[in-house]
Parts: sequence; C-alpha cells; structure tokens
Amino acid sequence: MSKLPIRTVEKPWGKDVLPAPFTAGAGQRIGEIWFEPPAELPSILVKYIFTSEKLSVQVHPSDAQAEASGETVRTGYGGKEECWLVIDAEPGATLGVGFHQHVDADAMRQAALDGSIEDMLVWHPVQAGDFFYIPANTVHAIGAGVSLIEIQQNSDITYRLYDYGRPRELHLEQGIAVSQGEPLDPALMRHIPETGTVELARGRYFTAHRLDGLPDAVLAAEYAGPLLVIPRKGEVRLGDGVLKAGDCASAPGIAALTFTAGGQAIIVRAPDA
Repeated sequence: MSKLPIRTVEKPWGKDVLPAPFTAGAGQRIGEIWFEPPAELPSILVKYIFTSEKLSVQVHPSDAQAEASGETVRTGYGGKEECWLVIDAEPGATLGVGFHQHVDADAMRQAALDGSIEDMLVWHPVQAGDFFYIPANTVHAIGAGVSLIEIQQNSDITYRLYDYGRPRELHLEQGIAVSQGEPLDPALMRHIPETGTVELARGRYFTAHRLDGLPDAVLAAEYAGPLLVIPRKGEVRLGDGVLKAGDCASAPGIAALTFTAGGQAIIVRAPDA
C-alpha cells in the first residue's frame, strides 16, 4: 500500500464542518489537507481546500518567471499552474477567476490598492462538479463556502494582490509583474458529469482524468507509468490495500488498480514521469 502521508492545515478561514469523509476536531478550523508528493512524482501536489471566508486575490508566476526573478533559487520552487474540482458548495458560493475585461498593469495596481480589484474579477457561481484550470499568471481567488480538490505544480510561490484588509503581507510589485489582466478562456472551465470517463486536464505539467473503472486501452497505455490516484466514490484496490474517498496514493501504473463496483477515482500523471 502506498497511501501518501497527509498534512492537515488549520486556517482562520477554514471550516469546522467538512464534507464527508473528512472531519474537523473540536475547536479546529481546517483549511487544507495536503498529500505529500511521492519520490516518483515530486512535481505534483494534491490538496483539498475548505473555505468559510474568501481567500486572497492572488497570482502565481510561470516557471520561466520564477527562474528569471530569482525566486527558484531563493525558494527552491518553480511556477505554479493548478486546477480545481469543486466537491461541495454552499448556496451562493463563488470562485473568482480572471477579469471581466482587459486590465492594464497601472489600473490593476490601483485597483489592488483601493480594493476595487475584487469587483473586477469574474465571480463564477459554483456547484459540485464544476472544474476550472488556472494557468500561471491568472488572477484568482477562492470564495467562501467552497470545498474543492486542487491539483497543482508542487510550488509555494504565491503573490497576494489584495486581502480584504487582513494584516498579511501583499506582494504588489511581484504580482502585477506576472499578472495577465484578461478574462479566463471559457474552454478552461466546465461542469463535469457525475459518471463516465472525463479528461480534466492535459498540459505541460500534469494530465488528469476522472474514471469510473479501468479506462480503454489507449488511456491505459498513457497511464502505464507512475500516477497518483484520488478515489472519489466506492473503493479502488491497490495491491492488497483498499483506497476510499479522502485518500490519495501513488501507483506504478493503471494496471496496479482494481475498481470495485461503483468505484470512481481521479488519476494524475506527469508527462515526463
């Protein structure tokens, strides 16, 4: 069995009541659950995120920008692309991704200073099953009342542009320098059906599919190497072990997995693994 170690992170903006199968201890507000990346896939990080308040308006650099600015040398991290699958949403929950219209650097800086950047973002109403791909340089914020799975490059470089007056450091100059002041490409967001095999993401840094049972031969060949498996429903067997919703594990390939009746999982691979 190769379940990944879990890191539970308390946050002031986290939730004290989590969607099943997760639970928060007495007095805890859980904001994130991280799965430590395995040695065979160190470039991919999987998280669950749970919010009771809006998170900061922020942006991440690309690999090239992180390297050019010296951040990669200073922090050991590169750029960050990510994607979100909403698993639970309270009524009125939203995700802020991209702008309503083009915003130049000067206007973005002023809007970050006076707080109007919040209203410049497109706040998308969300429900369970909504999926967003967030390229590097995309200005974004997770709203309150959202629970989601985040699959991302394993990087911790985040530039906060606006934080609703909270007493945390902002990174205005670095953030404006890498921000793309544009709407999100509509092709990068959609609603995922409850059943069936669905391609979630296919990019330079990771490829992800949601599966009901083992895939066809073509997709199975693509996932013949190291992968991460994130069960969503039922059970997925890996060797002699059983994986259930709330777990994340590494597997040597799709052939190592067995799906029980009703078993559903997200599988993720790195193109160069």
